[in-house]
Parts: sequence; structure tokens; C-alpha cells
Amino acid sequence: MESNKYLDDISEIKNMMSRSSRFISLSGLSGVLAGVYALIGAAFAYFRLQEFSLIDKVDYGRRLNSAPIETGLILDLVIIAVFVLTAAIITGAVLSIRKAKKSGENVWNPSSRRLLVNFCIPLFIGGVFSLVLIQYNISWLVAPTTLIFYGLACVNASKYTLGDVFYMGLAFIIIGLISTQFIGYGLYFWALGFGVFHILYGGVMYFKYDRN
Repeated sequence: MESNKYLDDISEIKNMMSRSSRFISLSGLSGVLAGVYALIGAAFAYFRLQEFSLIDKVDYGRRLNSAPIETGLILDLVIIAVFVLTAAIITGAVLSIRKAKKSGENVWNPSSRRLLVNFCIPLFIGGVFSLVLIQYNISWLVAPTTLIFYGLACVNASKYTLGDVFYMGLAFIIIGLISTQFIGYGLYFWALGFGVFHILYGGVMYFKYDRN
């Protein structure tokens, strides 16, 4: 009996240390909704690209790499991306705050601050690099770049949150690297990563952590 109590105490201490060093109130449902937003955004982008005959063309990659894309199209795609990102951030913040309140965790603590900083640094660098690619008319690499840097952001931030985020980050990096070999299908890989992968991982995290 005493040995069992001792083991229980050790387990409780480990749990307390984990809570103090990691932000564990990320909402799995927010990941699912982020994936839904991404798929909706990809659908809008698809139909917008169709208007410029940049979808389902054999020479898609060569065209994006050799001919300037109209400013109006770029602006529309950026607006779509901003709307998707904004909706995902707001949803994630609201649901995570609600989850933190239910579990009695302070949503703005040293762990959440470290999580935010470590997540935003690679994400910001990837965003700037994507703009540079657009500037030099290498737009066909934008989708792989966003996938890879988002994956790096997840891996970098996983030290301060749920361990599942690390594996999600690896999945994004892999899908981003694979997409570099399939010029002309960047939007499909982008939808697979930010849409389908988010829904799958968000669902896993929801059933693993949120239902309890």
C-alpha cells in the first residue's frame, strides 16, 4: 500500500511539473475548424486560379516560373490566406481560453508565452521568405514553403505544449518537401496539409484530450 502511494505521489509530481512547463490547453476542435477553414480557402483559391487558366495545365510550373502573375490575382490569394489565418487564430484562441478556464489553467503564463514565441519565429520567417519568392516570380514554391515553415514552427513549439504537435509538424514538413517534386499541384498539397492534416490531427487531439 505504501509503495503504491509513493508511486502515485511521484506520478502527481511529474504531472505538476509537466503542467508548469507546458501549455496543455490547446483545443483539438480548433485544429479541426482550422482545417475546414483551409479547405474553404483552397476552394476559393482554386476557382480564382481557374479564371486565369492556372489550374490543370501541363505547363503550370513553367508558367508560374517564367511569366509574371497579375497583381490582382496575387492580391486575391493573399486576402484569402489572411482570412483563413485570421479565422483559425481567433477560433484557436477562443477555444483554448475556454478549455484553459475549464481546467483552471492560466491561459497567459510563461509556458504559453514560450509556446507563442517559438511558434511565431519560424512562421514569420517563412511568411517573409514566401513574399520574397513572389517578388522574384518563383510562386510555384510558395505552397511548399508555407507547409515546411509551418511544420518547423510546430516542431519548434512542441517543447512547450502537447507532444502530438511535434508529429504534426513532421507531417507538414514531409508533405511540403514532397510537394516540391510535383510542380503544378501546390494548391492540392496545401489543401492536404493545412486542410486534411489539420482535421485529422485536430480530431485525434480532441478525442485524446478534450473529451475528458
